[in-house]
Amino acid sequence: QVQLVESGGGLVQPGGSLRLSCAASGSIFALSTLGWYRQAPGKQRELVATITSGGNTNYATAVKGRFTISRDGAKNTVWLQMNSLKPEDTAVYYCNYLDPLSRNYWGQGTQVTVSS
Repeated sequence: QVQLVESGGGLVQPGGSLRLSCAASGSIFALSTLGWYRQAPGKQRELVATITSGGNTNYATAVKGRFTISRDGAKNTVWLQMNSLKPEDTAVYYCNYLDPLSRNYWGQGTQVTVSS
């Protein structure tokens, strides 16, 4: 079993920054992918960014150039640095762990609200 605990959400003004953190614990495989997804009210959950154990990253078009995903393999922690935030970035952000057997695990989610 895998547990994911997120932190760092909150309220920020447009143009501001936030940094999300996610700590993974439990049966963590060395080869895995960690990522962030988000779900806005009335919308489906969507990919924000992922990072493999080898450091390869993938970003949604909407966040490229503004968000940066990073990972500490030794600590099984993943971060999402979000800059130049826009109101349309408002959503619940979920941490995701994908193991080598393609099993998905999710955190409880953290609210990010971008508003003046």
